[in-house]
Amino acid sequence: MAVTSFSEASAGKGRGRRIILWRHGQTAWNVERRFQGTTDVELTETGVAQARRAARLLVGLKPAAIVASDLKRAANTAAELAALTGLDVTHDEGLRETYAGVWQGLTHEEIIARHGEEYAAWKRGEPVRRGGGELETEVADRAAPVVLRHAEKLPEDGTLVVVSHGGTIRTTIGRLLALDPHDWESLGGLSNCCWSVLGEGARGWRLLEHNAGTLPEPVLGDDD
Repeated sequence: MAVTSFSEASAGKGRGRRIILWRHGQTAWNVERRFQGTTDVELTETGVAQARRAARLLVGLKPAAIVASDLKRAANTAAELAALTGLDVTHDEGLRETYAGVWQGLTHEEIIARHGEEYAAWKRGEPVRRGGGELETEVADRAAPVVLRHAEKLPEDGTLVVVSHGGTIRTTIGRLLALDPHDWESLGGLSNCCWSVLGEGARGWRLLEHNAGTLPEPVLGDDD
């Protein structure tokens, strides 16, 4: 029996626009579980290899446009896909990771030890300026409009690749799905160089894939 690939299945008319939200590759601070925020940390050799592997997959989705955070770890990840597609990358500081003030540069353990109450309140879903930085809703306020602005420029069935950061991607997905900010934490995190897929539906954007590292398969069933 012939197997229909995602690219073939999605080529039909009326598929709608898609947004691929792609997290950057590994950095040394990721390995150390150190909060990066807006600190401009480079990819490790492993991170570059992750970006190249993921780019070889994502090129199969025939992206029409690429937009990325201007921080090096995202910009260099995006560059791997640009090299394969021939597309220019638009860099936008609105896609940067959450600014977290004094938390930046601290390990997970150090944050809990020094700012335990603040950390616990954030995990409970309370609006917290972690380290004196941005609220999650403020991150969504700056990032989601960037994504929508570029998505609106897509052709009818076009695909936009957005290269950003774990926290920013989660808040952007929450905003585009019209979820209550208290519920954004219910969206699990993204592994390095994994991505989520949003598709344009009759009632707005839908989450089709989350934390994926392989090409999405078509939905065959009653929920399509």
